[in-house]
Amino acid sequence: MSVRDAIASKLSAKFAPTHLEVIDESSRHQGHAGWREGGETHFRLRIASPAFAGKTRVAQHRAVMETLAAELGA
Repeated sequence: MSVRDAIASKLSAKFAPTHLEVIDESSRHQGHAGWREGGETHFRLRIASPAFAGKTRVAQHRAVMETLAAELGA
């Protein structure tokens, strides 16, 4: 499973989003820390979910980061 697919799968399972985009921006970060040949190193997320209702943006961000801890640690 690709990193992009793993991210989408985990976020879908955890937050049941009404909107989810996982955008691979690796090509824009060539030469930066963490970049490697083949991509799948830098992503932008756009997610909307009822699970975020009443949470601050910081709390939403933390929830996403905790969910993706394994992918981010690799």
